[in-house]
Amino acid sequence: MRYSQAEKYEIIRLVEGSELGVLRTLRELDIPKSSFYTWYGQYIEYGYDGLADKKSNSRKFWNKIPDHERERVRDIALEKTEKSPRELAWYITDNLGYFIVGLQSDGNKLA
Repeated sequence: MRYSQAEKYEIIRLVEGSELGVLRTLRELDIPKSSFYTWYGQYIEYGYDGLADKKSNSRKFWNKIPDHERERVRDIALEKTEKSPRELAWYITDNLGYFIVGLQSDGNKLA
């Protein structure tokens, strides 16, 4: 379950003011201790604003080939035109020391 900024703050206040121990209070509230301590650390470091949900940058891809590497691969592909995309990927892995799954003729990664 996702909690709002205000709910996280209220949970922190409840735990801080509880006469029960922290873990017992969290158990009663059915809040995972890892979640609570993450929130609490953010609250201590950044105050109330630290409890706000972070917006994810959905436009970034974890497996995107960086532009400078894409250009390097393109240059190698232009030099080694006799190689298939798979052979080109093997060549790059074996000779340059990094891994590329497979390439299309335009240099994009295969799905």
